[in-house]
Amino acid sequence: MFGGLPFSGQGGDRIVSKAVTAAIAALFERTEKLEANVRAEPVAKLLQGSIDSFELISNSMLMYNGLRIESMELYLQSVAIDFGAIFQGQVKLRQPTQATMRVVLTQDDLTTSFNTPFVIDKLQRLQFREQPLHFQNTEMTLNDDKSLRIQSQIQIGNAGEPVAVDFTARLQTEDRRKIRFVDVTYAGEAAAVELGQAIVAHVNQLLDLDKFALDGTQLRVDRVRQQKQQLIFYGIAQIERFPRRDSKSAA
Repeated sequence: MFGGLPFSGQGGDRIVSKAVTAAIAALFERTEKLEANVRAEPVAKLLQGSIDSFELISNSMLMYNGLRIESMELYLQSVAIDFGAIFQGQVKLRQPTQATMRVVLTQDDLTTSFNTPFVIDKLQRLQFREQPLHFQNTEMTLNDDKSLRIQSQIQIGNAGEPVAVDFTARLQTEDRRKIRFVDVTYAGEAAAVELGQAIVAHVNQLLDLDKFALDGTQLRVDRVRQQKQQLIFYGIAQIERFPRRDSKSAA
């Protein structure tokens, strides 16, 4: 059926699956497990670039910007690809597509991510009383009551002692692409509360998923669940073109 093509005796869908797996793995600095499965029936449809279904299952993913993801699952159907590009180690979509997704972040993922230079740089763009802020030792805790606690030591300008900011909030989605802290309660003295309020307002502007999506994609979240020290996001990924590692994903 595939005479003359370099399939090495393997099924065409397996060849394409391996190529897609390698291309997606290249978008991340490290993954513990990443497997893409492409299915086409009959398999000869692949010659025209027609795929019946595609699924991606991955665990323990570290992005080049330092953000961590515990697990991610993507599922889509009836996608069209440039079959010839596979043999050049590339994945090219012939038309935009949409995938359903499930993304899991652990408490440790959140803490690690908020202490990366990628996120700290964005947080430090906020000024308080016309002074720059310096974040240290940010810790995030997922509580049993479905709330999220954030604690951080924040130095204001060149002040000697950092301010201990401590607040608890719930997460809420807005317009399917924004994550917001709501029902916020603050601990500490008046200065810490005032600083915490400024930070919450800043972070609520920051948590726009379009700022974190891989090149060529848009993420839309329909639901967020919190359980067993994990945040689970359900939604869709709108994929205009296969992502590349660029300055946005590697910053």
